Amino acid sequence: MCANFKPLTSAQVEALGLPPIPFEYPDEVYPNYDMPLLFKSEKGLEWRAVNFGLIPKWADDKTIGSKTYNARNETLLQKPTFAEATMKSKFGVIPVTEFYESKYFDNKPQRWGVRRKDGKAFYIAALYEIARVGDEIIRSATMITMDAIDHSMMREFHEPGDIKRSVIVIPHERLDEWLSWNSPNIQLFIQGFPVEEFECSYVPKPKIEKISPQMTFFDL
Repeated sequence: MCANFKPLTSAQVEALGLPPIPFEYPDEVYPNYDMPLLFKSEKGLEWRAVNFGLIPKWADDKTIGSKTYNARNETLLQKPTFAEATMKSKFGVIPVTEFYESKYFDNKPQRWGVRRKDGKAFYIAALYEIARVGDEIIRSATMITMDAIDHSMMREFHEPGDIKRSVIVIPHERLDEWLSWNSPNIQLFIQGFPVEEFECSYVPKPKIEKISPQMTFFDL
């Protein structure tokens, strides 16, 4: 399951013709880090800084976010954590440069990165929520995933076994369709990303854990 990724850069934001991101965010994101979420409102495309890991309205604190950063599309309406947001069609995307998964060699995991061959950022389907936890208003989101046992790239990741998962990539040309979707039935979007447009390689985890802020248009 995807628990670590690199968000898009300010150059990629410009290349995609997206509005500038008006806040800082980490170079790499892990569960319970803030990250940029793109969604559509009456004003058009908007960015929000949200927690990576969906915080439902009934949560007592943010710790649940360490377990809710991925959501299976098959059970969105069955899980109390995700059901309300799904029924209200709170869909967005998490634009990324690359995401990381574990590939096992001799039963030992290695961190591999998955990215587009052309260097463009791509959109991962997301479900978001707004909740009040104590006196704090928290915006949060989770990546929606799909079965990947038949996907020639993603089936090579995760622990050995029959359970293989992948994030759902929303094609650039379907971004508006996804962000405007007003139904909990998202089967039209459940498809594996085209392998010929992507590549993967071994990307060791940096030894230095300190995360520096991503440059935004305020830094120019």
